[in-house]
Amino acid sequence: MSPAEPFPLYHPAGVRRAFGSEDATRRFAKVAQLEPGARVLVLGCGPDGHAALLLARELGCSVVAADTDEALLATLRERVRAQGLSDRLEVRRVSLESLGLPEGEFNAILIQGHVLYPLKPTLASMRPLLAKRGRLGLTFPARVGRFAPKATLDFWERRVGGPLLLPRELLQTLEASGYEPESAETLHDAELDVLYRDIQEHLPAGSNAQTAGLREELALHRESNGKASVSYAFVVGRRKEPGEKPPASRDRG
Repeated sequence: MSPAEPFPLYHPAGVRRAFGSEDATRRFAKVAQLEPGARVLVLGCGPDGHAALLLARELGCSVVAADTDEALLATLRERVRAQGLSDRLEVRRVSLESLGLPEGEFNAILIQGHVLYPLKPTLASMRPLLAKRGRLGLTFPARVGRFAPKATLDFWERRVGGPLLLPRELLQTLEASGYEPESAETLHDAELDVLYRDIQEHLPAGSNAQTAGLREELALHRESNGKASVSYAFVVGRRKEPGEKPPASRDRG
């Protein structure tokens, strides 16, 4: 197997994130049962920080909006001040290699529309940061449909460093990593088309090591003729404790 590409996977600044709409953020907040005062980490928040701002403004959450680029975060800090949210929203620069955040601190962690780490390392590194019963919501590529061309699967296996999983397999991986799987959704074809058009418009001219993978991803999507075999999934799991009993059956046996 070829080694995975460097993480995070490149995402042009200015592109609206997958699952970055206000409705998607509210759906996550509902699944995560967020209440006023809940501590939330929005990791990879970007310069607009839409999700962080909404969680602080609408739901009264105490939010840490974190990213790696101080220049991008300066824009968000101005928005936080302008909206009078400085008491509820902290903007913090972090290193993805070592986040430097306290364990058990957050009722929820949201990684929205950005693939920061391989799947299993994400699950392993985020779980200690969650409080008991805290929720993790993350974005990751997933297989969709019954058939995927070999070239597409080979590309994604190289890109993420392992086999590409179906959404239900992503949830199974959450369960094996110490989470109670709660929900999964994927971008449908029309949403994926919009995302890729936006990426194409914001992609810098020329090609380099950083953008090469994304350009190949765009080319493979164009070859799918509007019926994607790979999309982006957003999955949510609750931190589960050792020895915890599984949830009661919903079908009454």
